[in-house]
Amino acid sequence: MRRTIAIAALASAALTLSGCELGPKQSVQNGHRGTGMDQVTLKKVAMAKDDVPAPPYDPPSNDGPRAGAAYQNVQVLGDVSEEQFTYTMAAITAWVSPEQGCNYCHNPENMASDEKYTKVAARKMLQMTRNINSNWNKHVANTGVTCWTCHRGNAIPANYWALPEAGKNGIIGNRHGQNNPVAASAYSSLPEASLALYLTGDPKTDRSIRVVSDTLHPTKANELSIKETEPQYALMNHLSTSLGVNCTFCHNAQAFKPWNISTPKRATAWYGLRMVRDINGQYISSLKDVFPAHRKGPMGDPFKVSCATCHQGKNKPMGGYKMAKDYPALWGAPMATPAAAPAAPAAPAAPIAAAVSTATH
Repeated sequence: MRRTIAIAALASAALTLSGCELGPKQSVQNGHRGTGMDQVTLKKVAMAKDDVPAPPYDPPSNDGPRAGAAYQNVQVLGDVSEEQFTYTMAAITAWVSPEQGCNYCHNPENMASDEKYTKVAARKMLQMTRNINSNWNKHVANTGVTCWTCHRGNAIPANYWALPEAGKNGIIGNRHGQNNPVAASAYSSLPEASLALYLTGDPKTDRSIRVVSDTLHPTKANELSIKETEPQYALMNHLSTSLGVNCTFCHNAQAFKPWNISTPKRATAWYGLRMVRDINGQYISSLKDVFPAHRKGPMGDPFKVSCATCHQGKNKPMGGYKMAKDYPALWGAPMATPAAAPAAPAAPAAPIAAAVSTATH
């Protein structure tokens, strides 16, 4: 009974996502009338213009001496030409530190020095960018990502998260980790630590993202209470807000669980969530001893990424503009051991009947 109530609540609330946002909206019907398969878009976000910096100058050839031979201590981009290297460095400066310039990461008197933490972090981020473009094409396709995708001209991306502080003990003032509007839970009353439960990249910490039981009848081994579904629903709220969509962007309103009646975008989102875990676990967390205190959360962990870091309110970052096409150096080998992208879950072998009750799935 508890499982039925939880899923019914999830289904009904899902259809109102984006509908509660202020401002004019555009609604597009994705399925048969009466099925609730309407995609609601907030016009002010969907139609907002994305300012993408032009390349610093015409992309140079990749012929000639390698950057690794021309410069000292080039650990990531040493396989590209010297001209490609300087071109990419000029672009990175515009993407991350347009006001500070090259000195944000480098000692101008010794460009090879690693004395600044920002250079050590930037090197790790270059490895991450190459890994995303080379190994996560099931999510980024041939669009790719660059530093601008997240940073947008800021040294620290506008959207990040960190592990929350431990909750208070006792009764007075104890909100039990919720009823405190934060971006991680789409400013709802749902649990605020949802990202910390699913997106750290630590397999010992991250929970399975699952609301519905694997079998028809609940058992002591798989039943889920309403309380147990709340952080997962908070995560789904975060996804919807980050992409500026409602649940029917990925799910079919008649049954949220079956893959064979979901939209193709659900598989893309599936890979995206695991890509975020890979970024946080392999690249961000490893910089814990590199970042200073002002770039860490209250629990001492580095600022992490989420769906909002790249998407910033649009289902395709910057409207899908293929900015990475002008920067071939960002598509090379990451010069590190990347985590292989997992295989997407297989759809059920037999098709689901047209009329399926959400209460039994």
